[in-house]
Amino acid sequence: MKISVLPEGSYSVDSSKKFIPFDPEKDDPKSRPASLFIHVNPFLVKTEKELILFDCGLGFAAENGKPLIHENIRRAGYSPEDVSLVLMSHLHFDHSGGMVFEEHGLKQVSFPNATYVVQRGEWEAAYSGKSSSYHTDIFDVLQRSGHIHFVDGSGELANGINYELTGGHCQYHQAFLIKENNETCFYGGDILPEPEQLLRKFAAKYDFDGRKSMELREHYGKLAAENNWSCLYYHARNRTITKVAIEENGFKIIFPA
Repeated sequence: MKISVLPEGSYSVDSSKKFIPFDPEKDDPKSRPASLFIHVNPFLVKTEKELILFDCGLGFAAENGKPLIHENIRRAGYSPEDVSLVLMSHLHFDHSGGMVFEEHGLKQVSFPNATYVVQRGEWEAAYSGKSSSYHTDIFDVLQRSGHIHFVDGSGELANGINYELTGGHCQYHQAFLIKENNETCFYGGDILPEPEQLLRKFAAKYDFDGRKSMELREHYGKLAAENNWSCLYYHARNRTITKVAIEENGFKIIFPA
């Protein structure tokens, strides 16, 4: 399989849930009080039978006005029309904004030949109105398109693609494993968003269940080390794909993978 990173840059986000571009080399974090600073990296995985997109980015436009995720896919050597599966870890805006785009005043799905795989519980949670992290106008477009495939719990799609309901970051968050020949890649979404999170134990207040997320990082880190997985990190600053090893005092990040 071939893995391509689709970097969308760095952003600050505060309680308003607005994502504002942030350049760590130029901008002062003190100018963005009470903000989280994140990096956004969707992934493409090319297997023998599928072109798979892991999460969809923010949906922002490139300098030429085209969807940034489309331009990044073209730079990777593919077309947006080539994407056959979109695997959604969850539906918070920073992961789902690029599911659709607007052209000539009309919103349409970003990947017209793809099936979007979503946990049914996550979809229902998005429409519950309990969190401003969900932008349901995006999901309305997807619902009308007929491109959604709902899954419940954990299971296996075709061609060696497994999904696992994890909870943790949000109640219906899911992670994915792709196995092909002698390779396995793991995408943990916001359960394991950065490799550095394997190196320290903490329960994050921004998670639905911070303790469970902490335990899941430990769980998947051990599995990655034992089984030589390539791990993909959506919010990594630079080490977006790594292997993992177990040391006496915890984990070691192996980069490049």
